Amino acid sequence: MEGKQIKKASAAAVGNPFSALRHKSFRNYWFGMAVSTTGTWMQNVAQPWLAYELTDSAFMLSLVSALQFLPVLLFSLIAGVIVDRVPKKKILFMTQLASFLITLVLAVLTYTGEVRFWHLLVTSSLLGLVNAFDMPARQAFVIELVGREDLTNGIALNSVQYNLARIIGPAIAGVIMGPWGVASCFLINAVSYGAVLVSLIFVRPFPTDKREPKQNRMLSDIAEGLKFIYQKKALLVPLVFIFVGATFAMNLNVLVPVFSKDMLGQGETGYGLLMSLAGVGALLGALTMASISRLGPKKLFLYIFPLIVGALVLAVGLTRSYALTGVFLLLLSFFYMIFMSSVNTTTQMNAPNEFRGRVMSVYSLLNAGAAPLGNLFAGAFAQNFNAGVGFIACGGAILVILTPLLILIRHKHFT
Repeated sequence: MEGKQIKKASAAAVGNPFSALRHKSFRNYWFGMAVSTTGTWMQNVAQPWLAYELTDSAFMLSLVSALQFLPVLLFSLIAGVIVDRVPKKKILFMTQLASFLITLVLAVLTYTGEVRFWHLLVTSSLLGLVNAFDMPARQAFVIELVGREDLTNGIALNSVQYNLARIIGPAIAGVIMGPWGVASCFLINAVSYGAVLVSLIFVRPFPTDKREPKQNRMLSDIAEGLKFIYQKKALLVPLVFIFVGATFAMNLNVLVPVFSKDMLGQGETGYGLLMSLAGVGALLGALTMASISRLGPKKLFLYIFPLIVGALVLAVGLTRSYALTGVFLLLLSFFYMIFMSSVNTTTQMNAPNEFRGRVMSVYSLLNAGAAPLGNLFAGAFAQNFNAGVGFIACGGAILVILTPLLILIRHKHFT
């Protein structure tokens, strides 16, 4: 029965950019996540603004962002083993519930005027710890909702909802932060987690083969997963590229609020609009991937697009025009989204079921776990020079690192 459903979905996928939504469980999950992610992006805009208001320091702002991703760097490999052992639906229910409680505490502290900078450090660290388990579980869960035939489209549609929220969330945040304050964004985010919790009740994943976990095998399971990735160049090379891209390209949460306020003279609304334009670009990239998902990932997307991203990051740092900044952020996010979706698809298609959790934990480690390094790198340049120099340093680093790597890959014929 399952095989017939997958074949039917596969046939419908040709020319249909929304074929994965034919699966009822994925549809329920997708809409729940869309609501929750909108709230998350509201917080992603409000929290850096609050941190900068509390400290007036670009470096301290970057520290908050770094602590939110540091636990991903520390615990992703352990999380990957657990995701391979425990039902992913159960993990997601627990992570979403924990995120709701943490965010609610932050909303109350901010509403009452009791919030301090150290509160942001603590809540960011706790949310980061939750995300260390939530991210690989969400990534590995897609195939259990849509099957292998619709995997590429499912990943692309996940990117669509994420980036649709990335447009709507900052736009709403920019409008309400002025009259109602940043606390309203935190409260809405807390409530939005309920949408995922409700959707998970109606999710019925496809049955998958489960291995029996062996006792006291945590470290050996991690080593086994890393060895598998190292020996499979179709996994190793894209993961190296996503690490460089995630480290230096995606520091918008650190650089854009400082660049917007100090160099473009913008307030909350102008800042929120810039973040929304970045979301528009990412959404267009995700829709592009959904439309061509049946073709699979292309080497152009994997290896050339990150170089274009590096050039655009550098270009943002060189402009002092608000309109040009918005255009560059839109294009940057467009190319980066296609690149990131291609890496995601490549890793999942080359990972068998027994390794998928561990492979996606490494993907999460390199994609999100690189953020502390990038945030501190960008924040240090913004603090000691200005946010424009921070963008230039990040864009230059991408080009300097990836250009010789690309030449080496072509010479060695790794892919």
